Amino acid sequence: MNNIKLTMLPLFFILCFIGKGIAETNPPLASWNEGKAKQSVIAFVENVVSTDSADFVPPSERIAVFDNDGTLWAEQPVYFQLFFAINRIKALASEHPEWKTKEPFASVLKGDMESVLAGGEHAILELVMASHAGMSTNEFEVIVNAWLAEAIHPDSGRPYTEMVYQPMLELLHYLRENNFKTFIVSGGGIEFMRPWTEQVYGIPPEQVIGSSIQVEFEIQDGSPTLIRQPELDFYDDKEGKVVAIHQQIGRRPIAAFGNSDGDLQMLQWTTAGDGARFALYVHHTDDKREWAYDRESSIGRFDKGLDEAKEKGWTVVNMKQDWKTIFPAKK
Repeated sequence: MNNIKLTMLPLFFILCFIGKGIAETNPPLASWNEGKAKQSVIAFVENVVSTDSADFVPPSERIAVFDNDGTLWAEQPVYFQLFFAINRIKALASEHPEWKTKEPFASVLKGDMESVLAGGEHAILELVMASHAGMSTNEFEVIVNAWLAEAIHPDSGRPYTEMVYQPMLELLHYLRENNFKTFIVSGGGIEFMRPWTEQVYGIPPEQVIGSSIQVEFEIQDGSPTLIRQPELDFYDDKEGKVVAIHQQIGRRPIAAFGNSDGDLQMLQWTTAGDGARFALYVHHTDDKREWAYDRESSIGRFDKGLDEAKEKGWTVVNMKQDWKTIFPAKK
């Protein structure tokens, strides 16, 4: 027995060394450059998970909320769900001859995106209602998945599900490794996101909060069915995000991540709680690898939030400086 124990000792030390090497070669947030942004994330997480810390937070209370558009995946030149809606309008156009002369549908069919966007939120909402309703929830999920399987971003030539930010994927993984529960809280449609967020982000559908249209229960051909109606049920943006967090999560988050003024109230609500709190804004500053925009942008405007982040000392990621890479390697 002694010989067996002595023989196994070198193997034990080898395994320990290998394990140590693996840990060292896979540090957290590998796609983040060393700097204040990365340090602030790691310092916060280490502080709240350490049982020796005065700011220790039990795993059940480690809630982190993330905006989606512009925070987890790109949002230029327009929100990706609008591309989806436009695709649906074109597919349905033969059933609606009146769209040829009715705005904003006429501009969509002409490919005049400038006029579509000039119509503002009202025009976009009209397109979404017309293209997202009149079908069951199951049928809508099939349509979303089919579009994502074939649709290509007009600038990058990549599938939309590859237009996600590699550093944020690492952040989600890092938080979950430390027993955080990660939620999406987005102005995007909840049923547009739920079919794919688990595969892309590791966030299951029950942890996705978003805008919604009204849904009604019907019996069709003897089968219970949920039918999507052309009426807005809830708009999950600005103060609506805070209301949705309260109603659907039931705990105030201890960490919040966004990129625009639409996320400001969510970050305010999160950081107003007791104990250690963390807020991070992604600032789009890289016009070479992605897009550079903030105060004057019609998509993802970052104006009031930028000022408040500086005033309150929230972390602001300078995409150009703080991230080694933007998107995952092409598949």
